[in-house]
Amino acid sequence: MGLDLDYNNGQTPIDEDEKEGLLIPIITTREQLDEFEQLNIEKAVEFYLLRRKFKLDAILTEKFVFDVHKKMFSDVWNWAGTVRNTNKNIGVDKFQIPTLLNQLIGNCRYWIENKTFSEDEIAIRFKHELVAIHIFPNGNGRHSRLMGDIVAKHIFDMPIFTWGHRDLVYKSDARDDYIKALRKADKGDFKELLEFSRR
Repeated sequence: MGLDLDYNNGQTPIDEDEKEGLLIPIITTREQLDEFEQLNIEKAVEFYLLRRKFKLDAILTEKFVFDVHKKMFSDVWNWAGTVRNTNKNIGVDKFQIPTLLNQLIGNCRYWIENKTFSEDEIAIRFKHELVAIHIFPNGNGRHSRLMGDIVAKHIFDMPIFTWGHRDLVYKSDARDDYIKALRKADKGDFKELLEFSRR
């Protein structure tokens, strides 16, 4: 029968080839997929936010960015933690990913060293640019939010973000507000995304 998925506003469709990477053959619907992914993500959240302490030099590396995605989705997808090899409805061209990720990591180091923005804004800008690049076949939003939380907690010793106190995977007013704030951030206005992240 295969995996039959509906997509909410702003979600990245999974290509047929990427669907072949599903490790749990009993999954056939969006609801089942969301449930199994969430179980995997909860393990990653526990590992990165509750069990371990990470330093700036470990976090701001390409390896760490890929390892976080792999930890979040490796029980569900065989391509977890690997660069997408197709272009998507959002994100940069697949061939630009390595260059832009390396540039983002360098920029984030600069922002931290020079206190270019507030600590919240540095974490949110890092999160925003990760999702704008759209490194992975799927899970980029959830991955970028966890990365923002990791930067807040481990680099700046601040509380993690609330992200509107809602699960942003499902259609809701909070998701609509989040997408709207992301689109403003795409144009350089981070005010709404910063407010949303802490409300």
